Amino acid sequence: MRKKERKLIVTFHTTADAMAMEQVCKENGVQGRLIPVPRSISAGCGLAWCAEMECLEQLAGLMKSSGIKEQAVHECMI
Repeated sequence: MRKKERKLIVTFHTTADAMAMEQVCKENGVQGRLIPVPRSISAGCGLAWCAEMECLEQLAGLMKSSGIKEQAVHECMI
């Protein structure tokens, strides 16, 4: 079994915002991936962006400049 690590989880109200986040991150070379929302978190669309904890400021800047609205930002062991 894979060892759990602390990750940054960004949840979204809509699937469109989650997909936009994936596109913006790919275009800007930001590491991360779309995942199903972990069971310990409830979120509107069921998709979340998972990234390393160090990416918080970079992701926040990308979301603001791209008009992507997050539902919440969490720290989770996954």
